[in-house]
Amino acid sequence: MASPSRVEVLTLFRSLLRTAREFPDYNVKEYTKRRTIDGFRQNKDLSDPSKVTAAFSDGRSQLEVAKRQAVVYSLYAPKVKSVMELNQ
Repeated sequence: MASPSRVEVLTLFRSLLRTAREFPDYNVKEYTKRRTIDGFRQNKDLSDPSKVTAAFSDGRSQLEVAKRQAVVYSLYAPKVKSVMELNQ
């Protein structure tokens, strides 16, 4: 597999952040967002094509997990919003 392009990496980043917004629980939403940003910052200096490809494929698998979890969390969403979400 070829090394992913910049556009593919940015698309993955945006998809992960978009998926994080789908979580109804504030804590899970913020954790997913923070984890996404930290993971991309940690891997921004990778230069070895095999490591870049491995990190990209790991990110794609994490995206699939996050999508599935967002669906499960939406099935059991709390009836009342969190105090942190009341001003939004």
